[in-house]
Amino acid sequence: MKKIVTILGARPQFVKAAVLSRIINKHAFFEEVIVHTGQHYDANMSAVFFKEMDIPHPKYNLNVNGVGHGAMTGQMLEKIEEVLLDEKPDLVVVYGDTNSTLAGALAAQKLQVKIVHIEAGLRSFNMQMPEEVNRILTDRIANLLLCPTDTALKNLSAEGYDQLPIKVDKCGDIMKDAVAYYSQFSQRKSSIISNLDLKNNDFVLATIHRQENTDSLEQLTAIFEGLSEIHLEKQVVMPLHPRTKRILEQHGLEYPIRFITPVGYFDMLELLKNCAMVITDSGGLQKEAFFNKKYCIVAREQTEWVELVENSFAKIVGADAKKMKLAYQELLAMKGDFSIDLFGNQVGEKIHEAIKMLIN
Repeated sequence: MKKIVTILGARPQFVKAAVLSRIINKHAFFEEVIVHTGQHYDANMSAVFFKEMDIPHPKYNLNVNGVGHGAMTGQMLEKIEEVLLDEKPDLVVVYGDTNSTLAGALAAQKLQVKIVHIEAGLRSFNMQMPEEVNRILTDRIANLLLCPTDTALKNLSAEGYDQLPIKVDKCGDIMKDAVAYYSQFSQRKSSIISNLDLKNNDFVLATIHRQENTDSLEQLTAIFEGLSEIHLEKQVVMPLHPRTKRILEQHGLEYPIRFITPVGYFDMLELLKNCAMVITDSGGLQKEAFFNKKYCIVAREQTEWVELVENSFAKIVGADAKKMKLAYQELLAMKGDFSIDLFGNQVGEKIHEAIKMLIN
């Protein structure tokens, strides 16, 4: 039996990988070994998390976290290399754009193990973002690039990948499969709507955590001023990221929006299902808003998910309070067709087939 090592470091990656793991188990063509680098450790990433979400437990937990980008990537590279030497896989799978993604790809490339990059070809065209650097480098050293969108395909073509000995394919966005699967259970698993006494369509869900926003006090305060203005019309509920919380407290900044502690995936799905709109600087949440038929305001200067903007499901406002308020008013009045197929269907099965063809 062929062996795959899957490298994961952030909770969203575990959710996406769970889709493929279920398909791998169903077909029994591969043996999968899961490695958790420990990059995004939190209390929810525990045995209960894996049990409730039916996610395979990692065989390895490298426990690399709490250090800078260089040290983190270097430590992961060293430890992943040890795992690959022990496991001797036929192929390594990495997702997205985290430090874990790049470290996994580098370790595999140096040992001449084939690499599959899921969510390949995405570009923000902002090299100040660590994620942009990670995704560009990972794409360049992978053997199979699985793109979620036509835009991702075009990005790779523009960068000359048509002339490189790297296989490129479009399978769609695996997060769509994950949202569809877990939405079946979220209402039963989560009581957050009743616990917070929220009503359907009566609140705005917001998350802010990107380094480009949290590292700039000017940008951060502008974003929160916009959120505070919207809160006067419709309650803004924000699961507060630890980094954002630390900076707000550091500078004694207080805002009249409703902060809650970070939530698990089922809680987030229920918040998405019941909110009126989403305001975020997260890439993943932009798509999850669309999958849950919600408009999204993007608190960044660009997005990897340009299809959402081009089809008027999202508006980019950067760190501008006036633009945020205007976008809120415009989107509140819109009634778009969320049935449009932007991100594919049966994505996990397509990815499994593409990997199978690469190994054979």
